[in-house]
Amino acid sequence: MAKAREQIAALPLRWNDNNEVEVLMITSRDTGRWVVPKGWTMKDVKPWAAAAIEALEEAGAKGHIAREVFGTYGYDKIMDDGTPQPCRVRVYPMIVEKLKTDWKERDARTRKWFSLSKAADLVDEPELADMLSRLTVKPKKVPVAGPLLRRAAS
Repeated sequence: MAKAREQIAALPLRWNDNNEVEVLMITSRDTGRWVVPKGWTMKDVKPWAAAAIEALEEAGAKGHIAREVFGTYGYDKIMDDGTPQPCRVRVYPMIVEKLKTDWKERDARTRKWFSLSKAADLVDEPELADMLSRLTVKPKKVPVAGPLLRRAAS
């Protein structure tokens, strides 16, 4: 089995009008599954900064990203030649401050805000679903994401 490769992801969050936390999801380019913005680590770029770049390129989302990992999840990325590549994804929560109307991958993806529980139901990766479910209970108390969300809500 191939060694797992490292990826980074942003978990774009906001408060809706009912004071509930929502997550911005995007569709994958290949299968149209709902995913969070993610990609490969970047040379000479801090991992959280790379996650912020992915959020901007894939979802048009700009905001404040945490420097600490919220959690990790694994999945198999299907490479261009059809072989599965195990990946381990480090997830950085991000408070979205602005959504661009024009962004790099807008023609290749759909983006949509979901409640955390709906997002947990939509994703294929069980560990990512668990992360989203942990946030639904008491989002302001969750390590890493909590301080960001408390700051954004005030």
